[in-house]
Amino acid sequence: MKELNAETQRRRDAETERGTMERRGNREKQMPEAKIIGKFSCLLPTACCLLLLVLPAFAQKAPSYFIRGARIVPVSGPEIALGNVAVSDGKIVAVGADAKAPAGAQEIDGKGLTVYPGMIELGTSMGLVEIASGAPGTVDLSEIDQYNPQIQSIVAVNPHSAHINVTRSNGITSVLSFPRGGVIAGQAAFINLDGTSPREMSVISHAALALNFPSVVTGQFDFNTFTFQQIDLNTALAARDKQLEGLRKFFNDARDYLKAQDAYAKDKALPRPNHNIVYDAMRSYLQGEKPVLMNAERPLDIKAAIKFAEEMKLKPIIIGGSESWKVADLLKEKNVPVIVTSVLDMPRTDDDNYDAQYETPAKLAKAGVRFCISTGDTGAHARDLPFLAGMASSFGLSKEDALKAVTLSPAQIIGAGDKMGSIEVGKIANLAVTDGDILEARTHTRYLFINGRSVPLTSRHTELYDQFKNRK
Repeated sequence: MKELNAETQRRRDAETERGTMERRGNREKQMPEAKIIGKFSCLLPTACCLLLLVLPAFAQKAPSYFIRGARIVPVSGPEIALGNVAVSDGKIVAVGADAKAPAGAQEIDGKGLTVYPGMIELGTSMGLVEIASGAPGTVDLSEIDQYNPQIQSIVAVNPHSAHINVTRSNGITSVLSFPRGGVIAGQAAFINLDGTSPREMSVISHAALALNFPSVVTGQFDFNTFTFQQIDLNTALAARDKQLEGLRKFFNDARDYLKAQDAYAKDKALPRPNHNIVYDAMRSYLQGEKPVLMNAERPLDIKAAIKFAEEMKLKPIIIGGSESWKVADLLKEKNVPVIVTSVLDMPRTDDDNYDAQYETPAKLAKAGVRFCISTGDTGAHARDLPFLAGMASSFGLSKEDALKAVTLSPAQIIGAGDKMGSIEVGKIANLAVTDGDILEARTHTRYLFINGRSVPLTSRHTELYDQFKNRK
């Protein structure tokens, strides 16, 4: 009986195995691709890696454009009444009446339009501030300590800020964005106003050091009595000198630290200095490789800033400069550039004419001082840059110099003159195509190119206009 049961069990096992093989064969007939995938599955990771490497190369290549028959204002050379501009792979590849279109280029009819280099604003905190008051979570301008050279604007810029689209709609393609708090606020980033990440927007990620240079404060407003309290000049100078001494000590300590680091790098037998990220961030500025933004308005403060820069062997840029015209000869002699942020400000003193600030750029230009025009606004009103230049051109500054003050001059001051600021072959294709004078308030930007890409000219402003234009 046991032998019969064993034989029966063997038969059942054999039938089960045959049934399993048949079902497996049927599945393979229905899905023959499964065998192929199985054979080559080991190659899929390699293929995916290769695909990921190849795709960005195609994704990042900018299209080609050809602007035909437009008025061209190169800034660096004479105006071209009727010419063409060819753009390929993010760069300007041809300019002039005889310029030819690149293969496969998208053509733009330039009849009645003018091509300018994109404007550049050097006095902003673009992307670091969204709503200055009422929403503290949208403000990333400062840190707690007074000396923060290690702070980098490039890692904090919000590429999706609503201010960006509004600003570039007026023909502004690049800005310098920097923090504002403390004595040494941090490192400024020079960025293009297009990109999905700060690094993609970056032109010079660490472009300058923002230094709130100690000033002489001779008066302050008392909110308890709502009166302006005058401060004795000697008292104000003593307070300024005390701040300046602290700043001098910081610079000297940083220099000593870097010397110790360099000595250890050459001789490992020396004691190894403790690592300090704050002092490490000072190297390129102490060596004069990169500029330091020093805010100063009055002659007394400008002179002190230049003297301090010479003492510390810095590469200074004065920002503010409302009374810089009063020390124009010194600025010219020391070759110190000025970022003028006060064109629309009120006169600084009762003795100044009503148009003293309007005329500041013209006076600097006449003295041969390198300068550019800026709004000095953190972000929301950076869009007004062309109107400030237009105002300056109405008060003594030539139209050519006014345009240069918002294009090529700021590019040169920040160290990007070889990359942008004018319409020249080989430069980044940051272009504004307008239906009139770019410094006129009634002019509209019809096309805008950043890094050779056509940028949509929509913003929060245009969205609100479209939303309410038909309201009754």
